[in-house]
Amino acid sequence: MIEQYVWDLQEVDETQVAVVGGKGAHLGGLSRIEGIRVPVGFCVTTDAFRRIMAEAPSIDDRLDQLSRLNPDDREAIRTLSAEIRRTIEGIAIPGDLAAAITRALAQLGEQDAYAVRSSATAEDLPTASFAGQQDTYLNVVGPVAILQHVSRCWASLFTERAVTYRQRNGIDHRTVHMAVVVQQVVFPHAAGILFTADPVTGNRKVATVDAGFGLGEALVSGLVNPDVFKVRHGEVVAKAVAARQRAVHALPAGGTQEVAIDSQRQEEPALTDAQAVRLVQLGRRIEAHFGRPQDIEWCLVDDGFQIVQSRPITTLFPIPETGDQENHVYVSVGHGQMMTDPMKPLGLSVWRLTAMVPMREAGGRLFVDVTRRLASPASRAGLLDVLGRGDPLIRDALETVLDRDDFVPSLPDAGPGGPPAGGASAPVETDPAIVIGLIERSQASIAALERDIRTKTGPALFDFLLEAFEEHKRVLSDPLNLQAIMAGMEATWWLNDRLQEWLGEKNAADTLTLSAPDNVTSEMGLALLDVADVIRPHPEVVAFLQGVEDEGFLDELAKLAGGTEARDAIESYLDRYGMRCVGEIDITRPRWRERPTTLVPVLLDNVRIFEPGAAERRFEQGRRKAQKKEQDVLSRLRALPDGDQKADEAKRMIDRVRTFIGYREYPKYGIVSRSFVYKQALLEEAERLVQADVLPEKEDIFYLTFQELHDVVRSNQVDDQLIQQRKDAFRSYHALTPPRVLTSDGEAVTGVYRRDDVPAGALIGLPVSAGTIEGRARVILDMAEADLEAGDILVTTFTDPSWSPLFVGIAGLVTEVGGLMTHGAVIAREYGLPAVVGVEQATRLIRDGQRIRVHGIDGYVEILP
Repeated sequence: MIEQYVWDLQEVDETQVAVVGGKGAHLGGLSRIEGIRVPVGFCVTTDAFRRIMAEAPSIDDRLDQLSRLNPDDREAIRTLSAEIRRTIEGIAIPGDLAAAITRALAQLGEQDAYAVRSSATAEDLPTASFAGQQDTYLNVVGPVAILQHVSRCWASLFTERAVTYRQRNGIDHRTVHMAVVVQQVVFPHAAGILFTADPVTGNRKVATVDAGFGLGEALVSGLVNPDVFKVRHGEVVAKAVAARQRAVHALPAGGTQEVAIDSQRQEEPALTDAQAVRLVQLGRRIEAHFGRPQDIEWCLVDDGFQIVQSRPITTLFPIPETGDQENHVYVSVGHGQMMTDPMKPLGLSVWRLTAMVPMREAGGRLFVDVTRRLASPASRAGLLDVLGRGDPLIRDALETVLDRDDFVPSLPDAGPGGPPAGGASAPVETDPAIVIGLIERSQASIAALERDIRTKTGPALFDFLLEAFEEHKRVLSDPLNLQAIMAGMEATWWLNDRLQEWLGEKNAADTLTLSAPDNVTSEMGLALLDVADVIRPHPEVVAFLQGVEDEGFLDELAKLAGGTEARDAIESYLDRYGMRCVGEIDITRPRWRERPTTLVPVLLDNVRIFEPGAAERRFEQGRRKAQKKEQDVLSRLRALPDGDQKADEAKRMIDRVRTFIGYREYPKYGIVSRSFVYKQALLEEAERLVQADVLPEKEDIFYLTFQELHDVVRSNQVDDQLIQQRKDAFRSYHALTPPRVLTSDGEAVTGVYRRDDVPAGALIGLPVSAGTIEGRARVILDMAEADLEAGDILVTTFTDPSWSPLFVGIAGLVTEVGGLMTHGAVIAREYGLPAVVGVEQATRLIRDGQRIRVHGIDGYVEILP
C-alpha cells in the first residue's frame, strides 16, 4: 500500500519515531502546537528504507563486519561505510515507491524548492541528539533530484561520523532505520537557533537566540558568527551583534550560494529585540509541549517565524525534583566523596537511606540542598568556611550565587537555618585509646551485622536491612566519632594557619602527618607491597599473573611453584580490603573481592619497582621525617618572642594531629565494609529471583531502588521496561559533567580560583600535600589499566581510597576533583607525595607522557617543554 511509504507531516506526531524517525516525529508534533508554523511537507517512512535495504543482501555481511570494528579504527570504518553508502545510492527506487513520493510532491507543487532531510529512528532522543550525524540537502528542485536526494539520505545513515557515533554509544546499526522528511523550503530574511535554556550555564530561565541573515546553514557550518541574544523573563538581558560579511541564500534553480552582505548592513542585527522576545515565547510553548528544554532551528519569513526543527538539549544537567517553585541551591555529594561518576539506582537509594543528611538525586548523582543554611547569616558563615577549606571552587560558586541578592532568601539568625555548619565541635582528649575504642566498636557492629544477616531472606531481609541502616547511621553519628574526625582536621588547620603566621611556612602540617598511626587507607597501600614481597621470589607466579584475565585465577595459583603462598597472601589481603573498589560509595560497583584482577597490574608494578621490605621502610622513613619536622618546628618556635608558649601550643596540636588524623579514614572503611555485606545479601536474593524466572540476570536489581526491589521480592513480578529505561538513562548520564554547585534554575555554577600568584600558563588547583616534584605525567582514568614507573606523576579525575595502592609507586598526584580533607589528599600527605587537586580539566589539558612540575605548596602545575 502507498500509505505505508509516504505520510503527510500533519498526520504524524512524536509517538511515531519508529515510522518517521526522530526529526519527522518532532516536526509532526510541532505542527500540532497552536501558534507554531512549520513548513509543509511529507515523510518517506522507514518501511521504504527497509524495502531498499532488502534489495541488497550484500549489505548484511558488511553490517556484520562493521559491528566487529573498533570505534577507533577510523580507516576501516571509513572504507566499509563508504561501500555501504555506494551500494544504497546505487539501488534503483522501485516504481511504486517512486510513484508515492512523486504523487506527494505533485500535491504540494512539483517545481517548488524542497529541503530533503534525514530522519533516523535513533535521533533527537532525550538521551542522545545525534545532531549532525546524517545529511540534509537544501533547495532541491524537481522529482528526479528529490528522488536522488532521498537515496542520499538513506545512505547517510552510514556516514563515517554516524557509524562511529553509534558504536561509541553502544547502538546496534541494525536497530536504526532511516526515514526522510521532504519539506518546502522557506526563503528567510534571517534564521538561526534558539536554545530554550542557556546551553553553557544550563540556566532554564535564560533562553539564547543565535541569529544571522539568510539561511541558518551559515551559522551551523561556522561560516559566520551569529548575533547572540539572551532573554530572561520576557526581556533581552544581553546582546552581542556580530559583524559579518557573508550569508547563505537559496538559488531559484536549486542549491545554495554564499553572498556578500552590503557594508551598511554588516553590523545591523538580524533580529530586533522585540522579535527575539517573541521567538523565545514561541520556544517556551514548544518546550512546554515536549516537556523539556529544546534546541530549535527557526526562520524569519515576512516578520513571521517558522520552525524547521526542534530537538531536546541533551547536554543539560538535570535538576533535582522538589515539587515546589522556590529557589534552591545544591552542592554536589560526589565532589566531597571523590566519585563524580553516575551511580545506579540501587546505589543511589542505599546511600540516601544510610546518609546523615537528606539528599536529592539528579543525573545519577547526589546533591545536598544548602539553601536554608545559606539563608541564615550564622549558619552561612560556618558552611562557607568548612566547604571553602575543603574545596575553594565550591565556596566561590556559592558566593557567586549569594551575590545575586534576589536568589537566596535572607532568614534571621533565629530562623530555621539549622545549626551552624562546621562550628567548633566539643573538645575531646588527645588520647589514642579513643581511636582504638572507636575502631573496636565499629568492628563489633560489622561482625554483628554479618552474623545476623545470614538467616534473613525474602521480605524479612528488607525489614532487617532497614534496621541495619539505622544502626549504620547510629555508628556514624556517635558524637565521639564526629569529635575524633573533627579533632584531626581542626588540629591540621590550626597548625597550617599558625605556622604560616609564626614561621612563614605554608602547609607545614603536611610533613607532620607522615606515617600517622591507624590510617586504614594508607595501610592498605603498604599491605599490597607486603603481598608483592611474597610473590617476587617465584618467577612462575609472576609470569602467570602477567597473563591473568579470568576472575577465577586464584584457584589456578596453587598449581604453581610458590603459588599456594601467593594465593594465601592475596586472599588474606582481600579478606581485609576486598570490599573496596573505585567509586565504592555505589554498592553496585564490582568490589576487589568480586573482581580481583583489578589489583593484578598494581601488584605486578610493586613486584617490579620495589625491593623486599619496602612497606616497613617507607612507613619508618615517613615517621622519622615527621619526627624531625616536629623537632625543627618546635626549636624555631622557641626562638620567637613568647616562643615557649607557641611551642607548647604547637606541640599539643602536633600530638593531636598524630593521634586523630589517621582515624579520618576509618569511618569510610566501616561504611564500605557494611555496604558489601548489604550487597552480598541482596545479590543472593537476586539469584533467587533469577532461579524463579522473575529476572533474566541478577545485576538487573542494580537498576531498581531499594524499595522497588523490596516490592519485586514480595510480588515476584518486575517491570522489564522500567529496568531497560533505567539502563538507557544510566548510559546517558556518563556524558554529563556534574557541577559542584547547581541551582533550581538548572544553572551549573562554576567557581574560580581568584589568584594572581601563579606563573602564566600554569594550571591552578588546591595545594593539599607539600613539596615540588617534576616527572612524567601518567593520565590514568581506570586503575586497572595503570602502568607506572618509579617517579611518575599520577593525573586522574578523582581518587578515592581504592586508589591508595597506586600511591606507593608514584612521585606526585594531580586530580580534577578533591579538597583538603578528601581521601586522595589525606593519603598523599601520609605518603609525602606533592599533590595538587581540584585542577579543572587536568586529564584533558595534560597529555599522557608529558613532563610536568607539581607545586604542592603553592597549588599549581606547570607543563614543561
